[in-house]
Amino acid sequence: MQLGVNVPNFGPGTDPGVLREGARLAEDLGLGVLMVSDHVAVTPDVAERYPEPFYEPFTTLSWLAGLTSTVRLGTTVLVLPYRHPLLVARMAANLHELSGGRFVLGVGVGWARQEFEALGVPFTARGRLTDECLGVLREARDAGRPEGDVPLWIGGHSEAALRRAVRFGDAWHPLRLSVPDMRAVLRRHALPGFAPRIALRVTDAPVDAPDRLAGVGSVEQILDDLDQLRLLGADTVVLDPYHGDPEETRRPDAAWRALTLVATHWSTRS
Repeated sequence: MQLGVNVPNFGPGTDPGVLREGARLAEDLGLGVLMVSDHVAVTPDVAERYPEPFYEPFTTLSWLAGLTSTVRLGTTVLVLPYRHPLLVARMAANLHELSGGRFVLGVGVGWARQEFEALGVPFTARGRLTDECLGVLREARDAGRPEGDVPLWIGGHSEAALRRAVRFGDAWHPLRLSVPDMRAVLRRHALPGFAPRIALRVTDAPVDAPDRLAGVGSVEQILDDLDQLRLLGADTVVLDPYHGDPEETRRPDAAWRALTLVATHWSTRS
């Protein structure tokens, strides 16, 4: 099982130098994937957690592809209804080819109602629009076109998202759940693959809360979470050191230290 990292591509402390540092650390640690987030219009509901500057994911990952050679590059998650399906297919195929086959397209339906309004996309139609885009990508695979080669990770844990993962995806990509919650879903559904994104918060003492998220706690707790996810069939686990406070982006070294600590322990354990 490989580890990955979600690198913040937004916030007051983020700039090209920080993004470059995150990519180089990911390669130095031998991580399997580096992923970034997606927003197009940073409306007030988005800015509360993901403020400007917000680096557009395809542009950012294309740039990082030229600075890296081994780590895969992906989106966690691209909001599919924001863009025309043919545009998504073209951009994904081009990035996959230009990076030497290293692109992973993680997708979701989106949640920011104000952003949908700013883009002129009906919020209540986001599920249907997501399915239409995924259908285009799957048709490309069936036809043998380049965009069909891009791995598809389907985000979300609603029943609709799980049906989407079964119908269209190469992996289910849940975001920031507990191990018991993920185990329960995997017992109920025959999913095509499993590549969760979990929190990364290292604490000095173990966390005993019954609703503890995977990746939150002492190093031993986090390593046990990773062991449990491996037993559940995870191929990749993406560690997410961002916890919702934009001021965290001014202190990227704290995130890099936690990532290095867990990744180093995991490499010796596995």
